[in-house]
Amino acid sequence: MDKLQIETMVLGAIQTNCYLAMNKETKELLIVDPADEADRIIRRIGELQAKPVAILLTHGHFDHIGAADALRGQYGIPVCALDEEQSVLEQTMLNLSAMQRKRLAVKADRFFRDKETVELAGFSIQVLHTPGHTAGGACYYIESERLLFSGDTLFCGSVGRSDFPTGSMSALHDSIHSKLFVLPDETLVLPGHGESSTIGYEKQYNPY
Repeated sequence: MDKLQIETMVLGAIQTNCYLAMNKETKELLIVDPADEADRIIRRIGELQAKPVAILLTHGHFDHIGAADALRGQYGIPVCALDEEQSVLEQTMLNLSAMQRKRLAVKADRFFRDKETVELAGFSIQVLHTPGHTAGGACYYIESERLLFSGDTLFCGSVGRSDFPTGSMSALHDSIHSKLFVLPDETLVLPGHGESSTIGYEKQYNPY
């Protein structure tokens, strides 16, 4: 990674990976899946002397969006997600927060479309619609940095669950093979939970 500095914060009850992706040259920063513990995220951003510009959500489950509203309020930045994920973000039964007695809902400011390329923090980011874990799941691919934020679509040696509301195992399988496994083998995969991997490793060893 030439221009991008990545920090991983493991947050919340489900041990979700929240990524702080900072442009080394401009200090502009993307917050990917702010799971929980907004105060910790804010403190770390202050230590980095970074300038947040957007919040990217890979999907709408409660364990990926818990700090989104607090960070939006703190920095005045947009919350972004795929357009097909609006209902999951906003409905507590679909985003599973009702099961946790949290009643959490987030309204996104900006909705992306499949294969849209967005310019944020000095990077061209390709949005990939990867349904299966949820209907509007998204992965974010930064070709210049050989990097993929895969959310709960693809893990190291595994894949996301498909038995939650709006999930589908057949859709998940198709998303991984048609959208992710066509990326270069050296692409670094940063998932929503667990360790990082590469596309090449997952193509060879992932049993799913």
